[in-house]
Amino acid sequence: MARIAGVEIPENKRVLISLTYIFGIGRSTSEKILEKAKIDKNKKVKELSPEEINKIRGIIEKEQKVEGDLRKEVQMNIKRLIEIGSYRGRRHVMKLPVRGQKTKTNARTRKGPKGSLIKKKK
Repeated sequence: MARIAGVEIPENKRVLISLTYIFGIGRSTSEKILEKAKIDKNKKVKELSPEEINKIRGIIEKEQKVEGDLRKEVQMNIKRLIEIGSYRGRRHVMKLPVRGQKTKTNARTRKGPKGSLIKKKK
Protein backbone atom coordinates (compact mmCIF):
# COMPACT_ATOMS: atom_id res chain seq x y z
CA MET A 1 0.00 0.00 0.00
CA ALA A 2 1.12 3.53 -0.75
CA ARG A 3 1.44 5.83 2.23
CA ILE A 4 0.57 9.47 1.63
CA ALA A 5 0.12 12.08 4.40
CA GLY A 6 0.28 9.34 7.03
CA VAL A 7 -2.59 7.36 5.49
CA GLU A 8 -2.39 3.98 3.76
CA ILE A 9 -4.36 4.40 0.56
CA PRO A 10 -5.90 1.27 -1.05
CA GLU A 11 -3.98 -0.14 -4.01
CA ASN A 12 -6.81 -1.83 -5.92
CA LYS A 13 -8.75 1.39 -6.47
CA ARG A 14 -8.25 4.23 -8.93
CA VAL A 15 -5.92 7.00 -7.76
CA LEU A 16 -8.77 9.53 -7.92
CA ILE A 17 -10.80 7.53 -5.39
CA SER A 18 -7.86 6.41 -3.23
CA LEU A 19 -6.78 9.98 -2.50
CA THR A 20 -10.19 10.71 -0.97
CA TYR A 21 -9.26 8.36 1.91
CA ILE A 22 -7.10 11.23 3.19
CA PHE A 23 -9.01 13.58 5.52
CA GLY A 24 -9.36 16.94 3.79
CA ILE A 25 -9.21 15.66 0.21
CA GLY A 26 -12.42 15.13 -1.74
CA ARG A 27 -13.12 14.25 -5.35
CA SER A 28 -12.53 17.71 -6.83
CA THR A 29 -9.33 18.30 -4.85
CA SER A 30 -8.11 14.85 -5.85
CA GLU A 31 -8.69 15.70 -9.52
CA LYS A 32 -6.75 18.97 -9.18
CA ILE A 33 -3.81 17.20 -7.50
CA LEU A 34 -3.64 14.56 -10.24
CA GLU A 35 -3.89 17.25 -12.91
CA LYS A 36 -0.91 19.12 -11.42
CA ALA A 37 1.09 15.89 -11.11
CA LYS A 38 0.12 14.98 -14.71
CA ILE A 39 -1.11 11.52 -13.71
CA ASP A 40 -4.05 9.70 -15.31
CA LYS A 41 -6.93 9.64 -12.80
CA ASN A 42 -8.10 6.22 -14.03
CA LYS A 43 -4.79 4.56 -13.18
CA LYS A 44 -4.79 2.15 -10.23
CA VAL A 45 -2.56 2.93 -7.24
CA LYS A 46 -0.58 -0.29 -7.67
CA GLU A 47 0.33 0.80 -11.22
CA LEU A 48 1.91 4.06 -10.00
CA SER A 49 5.69 4.38 -10.03
CA PRO A 50 7.52 5.60 -6.89
CA GLU A 51 8.25 8.90 -8.71
CA GLU A 52 4.54 9.48 -9.34
CA ILE A 53 3.71 8.74 -5.69
CA ASN A 54 6.41 11.19 -4.61
CA LYS A 55 4.94 13.85 -6.95
CA ILE A 56 1.51 13.40 -5.38
CA ARG A 57 2.99 13.44 -1.88
CA GLY A 58 4.92 16.64 -2.62
CA ILE A 59 1.90 18.47 -4.02
CA ILE A 60 -0.22 17.50 -1.01
CA GLU A 61 2.46 18.57 1.48
CA LYS A 62 2.99 21.95 -0.22
CA GLU A 63 -0.54 22.99 -1.09
CA GLN A 64 -3.05 21.13 1.09
CA LYS A 65 -3.81 21.15 4.79
CA VAL A 66 -4.73 17.54 5.57
CA GLU A 67 -5.19 15.03 8.40
CA GLY A 68 -3.86 16.17 11.80
CA ASP A 69 -3.31 19.83 10.91
CA LEU A 70 -6.80 20.16 9.43
CA ARG A 71 -8.49 18.37 12.34
CA LYS A 72 -6.60 20.64 14.75
CA GLU A 73 -7.71 23.76 12.87
CA VAL A 74 -11.37 22.65 12.88
CA GLN A 75 -11.24 22.00 16.64
CA MET A 76 -9.60 25.39 17.23
CA ASN A 77 -12.36 27.09 15.20
CA ILE A 78 -15.05 25.38 17.30
CA LYS A 79 -13.21 26.30 20.51
CA ARG A 80 -12.99 29.95 19.37
CA LEU A 81 -16.75 30.05 18.69
CA ILE A 82 -17.41 28.66 22.17
CA GLU A 83 -15.05 31.15 23.85
CA ILE A 84 -16.56 34.22 22.19
CA GLY A 85 -20.01 33.01 23.17
CA SER A 86 -21.51 33.06 19.70
CA TYR A 87 -24.80 31.37 18.86
CA ARG A 88 -22.96 28.65 16.93
CA GLY A 89 -20.61 28.11 19.87
CA ARG A 90 -23.53 27.66 22.27
CA ARG A 91 -25.14 25.15 19.89
CA HIS A 92 -21.88 23.16 19.88
CA VAL A 93 -21.79 23.15 23.69
CA MET A 94 -25.42 21.97 23.92
CA LYS A 95 -24.77 19.31 21.24
CA LEU A 96 -27.57 20.60 19.03
CA PRO A 97 -27.59 21.20 15.26
CA VAL A 98 -25.45 24.24 14.45
CA ARG A 99 -26.57 25.17 10.95
CA GLY A 100 -30.18 26.18 11.44
CA GLN A 101 -31.94 22.82 11.28
CA LYS A 102 -35.22 22.26 13.12
CA THR A 103 -35.01 20.15 16.27
CA LYS A 104 -38.64 19.33 16.99
CA THR A 105 -38.44 16.05 15.09
CA ASN A 106 -35.32 15.38 13.05
CA ALA A 107 -32.19 15.95 15.11
CA ARG A 108 -31.52 12.38 16.25
CA THR A 109 -28.01 12.21 14.83
CA ARG A 110 -26.89 15.15 16.92
CA LYS A 111 -29.11 14.70 20.00
CA GLY A 112 -28.66 10.94 20.33
CA PRO A 113 -31.24 8.21 20.79
CA LYS A 114 -34.72 9.16 21.91
CA GLY A 115 -35.24 9.00 25.68
CA SER A 116 -37.60 6.34 26.98
CA LEU A 117 -41.12 7.47 27.73
CA ILE A 118 -42.22 7.66 31.35
CA LYS A 119 -44.48 4.72 32.13
CA LYS A 120 -47.85 5.64 33.61
CA LYS A 121 -48.99 3.92 36.80
CA LYS A 122 -51.99 1.61 36.51
